Amino acid sequence: MSLRIGDEAPDFTADTTAGRIRFHEWIGDGWAILFSHPKDFTPVCTTELGYMARLKHEFEGRNCKVLGLSIDPVADHDRWAKDIEETQGRAVNYPLVGDPELAVAKLYDMIHPNATGGPRTAADNATIRSVFVIGPDKRIKATLTYPMSTGRNFDEVLRLLDSIQLTAKHKVATPVNWKQGEDVIILASVPDDEARQRFPGGWRAPRPYLRIVPQPR
Repeated sequence: MSLRIGDEAPDFTADTTAGRIRFHEWIGDGWAILFSHPKDFTPVCTTELGYMARLKHEFEGRNCKVLGLSIDPVADHDRWAKDIEETQGRAVNYPLVGDPELAVAKLYDMIHPNATGGPRTAADNATIRSVFVIGPDKRIKATLTYPMSTGRNFDEVLRLLDSIQLTAKHKVATPVNWKQGEDVIILASVPDDEARQRFPGGWRAPRPYLRIVPQPR
């Protein structure tokens, strides 16, 4: 069954480069980013893992843990990590799940359920290029899937997390290309009477359904 926004993120137990974890327990009461890779020692993923290592402190500052996944064994991850550090200038500083039997990939509907483990090529696993944003309630808040030829934009994942965390606390939505600190939009479901209580400073409304206010703090 396909996973959708609002579904519970499937729990799993797996070996990682930081030891064996149970996913929901590992998340704890915070947020999590799970991002997957089709194979170790692949060029685009090498750049992604290095860049995510640079951003890890930004996610931690938002009470969000980072977990990578690749369908190769943990021992391969450890060898790959040396390449990543040497070529990207940053050591991988978050756990990487080993998924050689494709158990997690199948659980998260990233690959055909009849796919088999064992030796495979990156092309066989092309669909395992996903990002899942998971909330403290262990529910999926957002998903992104990229082709193998396109490196993922982890600055966008961070921006997405900012938006989701903000809108989880306040009855607002974020407009196109929004960044932290910029104006937001009052939800259409909030009537004006309630909006006046929530936003006593008022708002500007180029249309009745488009009520723009400064970002709540």
